[in-house]
Amino acid sequence: MIPGSFEYHRPATLDDAVSLLTEYGDEARVLAGGHSLLPMMKLRFAEPAHLVDLNDIDTLKGITEEQGVLHIGAMTTENELIASSLLREKCPLIPEAAELIADPQVRNRGTIGGDIAHGDPSNDHPAVMMALDADLVLRGPAGERVVPADGFYLGTDYTLLEPGEILIGIRVPVPPSGSGASYQKLKRKTGDYATAASAVCLQMEGDICRKINIALTNVGPTALKADEAMKVLAGQNINDSLVGEAVRKAMAICDPAVDLRGDVEYRTHMAGEMTRRAINLALERARGNRS
Repeated sequence: MIPGSFEYHRPATLDDAVSLLTEYGDEARVLAGGHSLLPMMKLRFAEPAHLVDLNDIDTLKGITEEQGVLHIGAMTTENELIASSLLREKCPLIPEAAELIADPQVRNRGTIGGDIAHGDPSNDHPAVMMALDADLVLRGPAGERVVPADGFYLGTDYTLLEPGEILIGIRVPVPPSGSGASYQKLKRKTGDYATAASAVCLQMEGDICRKINIALTNVGPTALKADEAMKVLAGQNINDSLVGEAVRKAMAICDPAVDLRGDVEYRTHMAGEMTRRAINLALERARGNRS
């Protein structure tokens, strides 16, 4: 199908972009990589009268570290995440997850900010950012504010973004020594969204798991934080029995849609299996990362 008519804007600065969004209100949508918005426009699920393209705003791109925090510009592409030696060294979960997104063509244009801000429960970065305790930097007509990724998602395609606001960056604390992480994703074929996926980040102190985050992809109306599963493992010497209990707790919060990827029972079971694999690999990596 062909999108409806719209007016195209390509601001050169962030202030100009915010001004355009403020001026046109609900009739405007932000364009980043376009891989979420443009298909919706072609199907007439989204019909913005104005598109505000962020691709000329260089301040929204790049990856740096300051005082133990990684700063990632919202317009940084998936391939740039994958190629980043800084992320490979400091937080390899991010490029690991990016490698599982879509295909090379999509990763060349798709941005981390677009994946996070869209609010699609099938996108991969939301669960990863929740597992990493990331903060999201938002800029709007009232200025800048920072909100945690955990709590940013209110429903399908529904987030804390206020009218006129843009996600401009992501802040990720560098995982400390003794940390391990994994993102395990089941998909039917290359380029597909997850049937189910699980992001796990944990920190070990000796044989004890001092902290763990578990977040799930595409098994609910938003990315899901598996709080009860985390309580099973935090403060414990993790063994197979405890992992099994945590997996059951994670499965209990799943409410996936029925689609071509499977029915509720299958997708819930696969969420559990992805969680089991992610916990075990994160644990193995943490034990290898002790200082």
